[in-house]
Amino acid sequence: MQKFRLPRKIKKKLKGKLWLYPADEKGHSLMAWPRELQADYTAIKQGLVRNLMDGRNTKAKRKEERKKLDKEIIVTDEELTIFVAEIFAEEYRESSYDILIRAKTHPNAIVAYYNFINAYKLNKQGEESYSNICCLAVDEAKDLLKKKRGQN
Repeated sequence: MQKFRLPRKIKKKLKGKLWLYPADEKGHSLMAWPRELQADYTAIKQGLVRNLMDGRNTKAKRKEERKKLDKEIIVTDEELTIFVAEIFAEEYRESSYDILIRAKTHPNAIVAYYNFINAYKLNKQGEESYSNICCLAVDEAKDLLKKKRGQN
């Protein structure tokens, strides 16, 4: 049996990308390794495997998504408590809520606060991937709160 080999230029094109098979009924996808496995490379050629980042890499799409998340929106502290309770596990709720309250009044971190609220609302509309962005927004707020006002 001959070992699977690809030309160098094709290998370079495939490098650094995440290749996934279509999701099953539970929403889980298998990862493909087209640089190492003949079957995965053939699946790419047949159009069965897709690059995870295709379609999200364009600058215009990133800008549009950023615009959705950066919209200025303020909610009451009671609503914020409910939002945090629905997103985070019990052991992380208090610290996350405190970070968001501080971010609400901090000039550098207020964008992360907006990101959390907008991502939560998009998550409630059925776009499940935005729950991860809620968590990332709290982490970003935490980092921005550590910075002094003059730092970038």
